[in-house]
Amino acid sequence: MPGNNETARAIMRWVLAAFYAAAGIAHLAVPDKLLAITPSWVPFAPQVIFISGLCELAGAVALVTKPLRLWAGVALAAYALCVWPANIKHAVEGIELPYITTSWLYHGPRLALQPVIVWMALCGAGVIDWPWRQRAKP
Repeated sequence: MPGNNETARAIMRWVLAAFYAAAGIAHLAVPDKLLAITPSWVPFAPQVIFISGLCELAGAVALVTKPLRLWAGVALAAYALCVWPANIKHAVEGIELPYITTSWLYHGPRLALQPVIVWMALCGAGVIDWPWRQRAKP
């Protein structure tokens, strides 16, 4: 795989690490705000928010740490899927959060890009190669 792809992966890792670190800090700093977007079927929601904040911080660090990178990529991709219901609730119910608009100009792309976040975690960590996989020559 050409070095240019490694540069793209490194950029993905650092961008995701920054976003996950910021989200982790938010989960720990203002859990009551995030409780508002947590679906009612989530048990022990305050504890889940606290633990998810710790996991986001740990995942951000692990993603940029070579020995832990693959595990972090898989864990953060799974995490992105797990928080999707909260993002949907946030959008559908128009819940106000600090510094985040209730507009669908934010929520529409945010929800549509969730699979891209999953892909970035997996590709940036080197779990998958797509779309850079080299095709076997006949």
